[in-house]
Amino acid sequence: MQLPVRLPPCSWQFPCSVEEQERAAGTGELVGLGADLSPSTLVAAYSCGIFPMPAGNRLAWWAPDPRGVLPLDGLVVSRSLRRSCQRYRVSVDTAFGEVLAACADPSRPGGWITRQVQAAYMGLHRLGLAHSVEVFSDGEQLVGGLYGVALGGLFAGESMFHLARDASKVALVALVEGLAGGGGSLLDVQWATPHLSSLGVVEVSRRRYHELLAEALERPQLSLGV
Repeated sequence: MQLPVRLPPCSWQFPCSVEEQERAAGTGELVGLGADLSPSTLVAAYSCGIFPMPAGNRLAWWAPDPRGVLPLDGLVVSRSLRRSCQRYRVSVDTAFGEVLAACADPSRPGGWITRQVQAAYMGLHRLGLAHSVEVFSDGEQLVGGLYGVALGGLFAGESMFHLARDASKVALVALVEGLAGGGGSLLDVQWATPHLSSLGVVEVSRRRYHELLAEALERPQLSLGV
């Protein structure tokens, strides 16, 4: 995997293989606690199929099994969603900070994006490794979006939000189209929630996810555009 920037070596060792993750997680999904959120640490973790999400006051690292992924040819786009796609304007990386802040709104149920997490992903964005898709209304108000991490042909989706009907779904449609045309091969959504499953997300085993991840990381760095 050839990154657009050079990073120092990661100071931490993650359980990178399927077997190591199975030993670390047991019957669960948590594979580590602690470490930091430096760019080198985050890249090392995502390259192993691991992502951070705080657990209480501690930084926790997760590798779900099964894993939620959205096949790039499997997105379910209803007729009403197609109409919604025509109502909004979509852009990429024009309002990363605003999308991140909206996803981190502490009033959202289950909010987990702390100030530390926001700062870390802003850093990745400045390095060209984290991207956002923004959705604007006719009045040019930001009404939806998503963000995630791009490594090779992997896009690891982190969070999305909407303030208007279908706005986050429109962002997802644009993301899938951008990945399909920009060299992406794996869209990781972490967990297959009922909402995401209705849009085409499927579950794969940890072993199958690692196979897909290895293939994605061998690809050139994707170019996300809409």
